[in-house]
Amino acid sequence: MSSFTESGLVKKLIELNPSQQSIQTLSLWLIHHRKHHSIIVKTWIKELQKAPTSKKLTFMYLANDVIQNSKKKGPEFGKEFENVLLKAFKVIAASGPEEKTIHNLNRILNIWGERGVYDEPKIKEFSGALNQREKSPAAPKVVEEKKRKAEDGHHESSHGAHKKAKTSEKSHSAEKKAKSETIEVNGTVETHVTLSPHQPEGDPPEPDELIKVLQDLENSASSDAVVRERIANLPPEVSELSALAKLEDKEAANRLALKVNDAIKILNDYNARLAVEMDDRKKLTTMLKDFQREQQELLAQAEQRLQEYQSKLSKIKEVQKEVRNHMNNLPDLTALPDVTGGLAPLPSAGDLFNIHH
Repeated sequence: MSSFTESGLVKKLIELNPSQQSIQTLSLWLIHHRKHHSIIVKTWIKELQKAPTSKKLTFMYLANDVIQNSKKKGPEFGKEFENVLLKAFKVIAASGPEEKTIHNLNRILNIWGERGVYDEPKIKEFSGALNQREKSPAAPKVVEEKKRKAEDGHHESSHGAHKKAKTSEKSHSAEKKAKSETIEVNGTVETHVTLSPHQPEGDPPEPDELIKVLQDLENSASSDAVVRERIANLPPEVSELSALAKLEDKEAANRLALKVNDAIKILNDYNARLAVEMDDRKKLTTMLKDFQREQQELLAQAEQRLQEYQSKLSKIKEVQKEVRNHMNNLPDLTALPDVTGGLAPLPSAGDLFNIHH
């Protein structure tokens, strides 16, 4: 990855767009340079304040991705962002965001609460800052508009009401299918599917973690041949009710009761181990999915870089070829005729002195 500079970070934040690839690529770069977490977060909040309202949500998606994906590496980003998030939510609320932007940010807060990213009082503080929009200057206009519509509502015809209902239904249907927005990125108008919100599926495990889990499962309950053999060799009378009819005295009943109790203990222990193994295998499945997802992302980035560098190499080779052709077309100075042949040699300083005397 490229080396870290504050100016380089500012450039990357300016070029950031709402696409998942753009957010994840920058997030991985920031996590890689986590030792600069203090400068990164200070620059992030500074650029968020400068960013247009439509882009502030993308900055929050980036923060969400970095906070959640960096937890396994260390708590630096989570703590550093905590110091500026309240300010960030206040800035966004004051910028007059759209309803869907507020909705998406509230979803991020809900996810943080569910996953324990921040404690409940802190989440409430962030939520309060984000949702205090009624204090903004635009609020009275909204209330006035609602009043006007309510007063004029009884003048609408039944046709108008029916049309409004149909429009609402279409709008809801369109929202269910997909959410997209047209934004301007570096002077180019693009349409992006809105990530609402962008959230990582899970922290990808380290390779040694994955290896350890796989090794532990080699000694799981289902591979315990000794216990399975003990269960297979349990006496048939412990699982057959017909054996009760054959009991002739209390001593025989006590012996059967002991066998049944032993069988129950063995089966309970084994079933508990199998339940733990099932949970472990479910966790392993999730870990493998997250690991595979991370490797696919890294592969995609590596392939992109390979294409870029192959393109650069191709251009450099073209320049090399042109230089060689140019060199081949240059005259060979050693093969030129001796232009001083036949001319008298120039006089030395001594000769010149003798001439004057």
